[in-house]
Amino acid sequence: MDNKPAIDRKGLKILLAGVLVMAAGFILMMGGGPSDPQVFNYDMFNFRRMVAAPIVIVAGIVVVIIAIMKKK
Repeated sequence: MDNKPAIDRKGLKILLAGVLVMAAGFILMMGGGPSDPQVFNYDMFNFRRMVAAPIVIVAGIVVVIIAIMKKK
């Protein structure tokens, strides 16, 4: 049997980069909560949280998939 790891060092670096990109997307999605729960805060629905953050998260998932599926 072959005792080689399923993913090489370069693939592991790409995988880590994808996880960091996903974490950046979740960080972009944070915040925007109102200080007073009785007042509606429209900042929850800005471009950064509704468009940019999900695109960054999906890009991170694509990078992770590429890292896993990449041939040696």
